[in-house]
Amino acid sequence: MDYMRRVAFETVLRACGFASLAIFCFMVGLSFAPRVAFQSGGALMLVVTGVLVLKARTARYKPYRRTEMWLYLPEEHRPPPGAAQQLMGTVLRETYLTFALWTSMVAVTMGIIACVFSFVGL
Repeated sequence: MDYMRRVAFETVLRACGFASLAIFCFMVGLSFAPRVAFQSGGALMLVVTGVLVLKARTARYKPYRRTEMWLYLPEEHRPPPGAAQQLMGTVLRETYLTFALWTSMVAVTMGIIACVFSFVGL
């Protein structure tokens, strides 16, 4: 079970990393206006949070063989077919919700930074 959690963490981390990289590049493009850059970054991170919450809601029902996590699990660490749907769905749901919490915290932090820039006058 711990190996499954680690694989789920790695797959979701990689996807969130790519999304964060895209958001960072977008923010760098808006670096001439820091307040707007952080407002946009916060809004886009909220979109990522929403997507993660939606993925968490559907994780229990998505066929486990169609998940990226299943592809990365070696044969010896795969659960038996009878319990695989429930185990994989639960592990993925917990992982998605963990990352949704983290991305929401990043979005709030970006919003606070945007407010600071607004008060400073940038």
